[in-house]
Amino acid sequence: MSISVKQKAAWLLLVFTLPTAKASERVGVWRKLQRYGAVALPASGYVLPNNSMNQERFEWLATSIRSSKGQAAVAHVCSFDELRNEQIEHMFNEARTREYQVLEKELKKFGKPANRDKSEPGILRLKRRLQQIVEIDFFGSPIRARIEEAVQQLESDDGQEKAREGKKSPKDYVGRTWITRPQPGIDRVSSAWLILRYVDSHAKFAFDKDPRHHPDAIPFDMFNAGGFGHVSNDCTFETLVKSFSIKDSRLRLVAQAIHDADLADEHFGRTEALGIDRILDGWNKQGMANEEVLRRGIEMIEGLYNGIR
Repeated sequence: MSISVKQKAAWLLLVFTLPTAKASERVGVWRKLQRYGAVALPASGYVLPNNSMNQERFEWLATSIRSSKGQAAVAHVCSFDELRNEQIEHMFNEARTREYQVLEKELKKFGKPANRDKSEPGILRLKRRLQQIVEIDFFGSPIRARIEEAVQQLESDDGQEKAREGKKSPKDYVGRTWITRPQPGIDRVSSAWLILRYVDSHAKFAFDKDPRHHPDAIPFDMFNAGGFGHVSNDCTFETLVKSFSIKDSRLRLVAQAIHDADLADEHFGRTEALGIDRILDGWNKQGMANEEVLRRGIEMIEGLYNGIR
């Protein structure tokens, strides 16, 4: 196979050899190539689109091969005489499509009524696998959009099921103590504000890393099971709004701002709570008492509620 190198390189080519005795190293290299999304050429070598990330990956892999007494070289290639660029792109799309199809089978199995325990770790695992494939889907597999929609639908169904199961009445939570982690941030402070405003105006709050120390208290934004916390892609504040079926158009805007500040995913494109989050973080780093951070933070959330548009 002859290689043209006169124009800007479109591809990275890794060629290598390993001693026959290095079976485990060979398997390790193959697994990394799979994870990087490389495709094998009919003649020899593995190819990836030419970008800085892929070059770094190939260079490190070549270094690893050499350290195992093998030989490796990374080349910048413009084109291959026996394969047009379109053909190579098609090879990448075929590889990614096969991976999407495997994921699609898992999604269908996971979505069957008999398997709908819908554990959050299970959904997170499927989302993580989708993200891994998307990262190496360099040329946009034609079925990518369908799989992304299926994952989003599964997550949405899970959130709706949990919301239906978790409808709460404020009258059942009056006169209670609520517990959360020390050094409250934007989600916990705003959740406390919401509890005082919509659930129990005389609610009390405790701070502890282990809710078992306060068995009668209601946990919120804790890592332990029970109470109120993150559900699907909702922060604790959003979970409380949905759990108590609070209808307030201005509160919906506050929830969007809290979501973006807490999860930092720019999902709603709202920045109003980012400054509050930084201030709370600063107070916590100063060693301010949890109760004082909560008191001052609640005042800021009240201001946010009255000023948000």
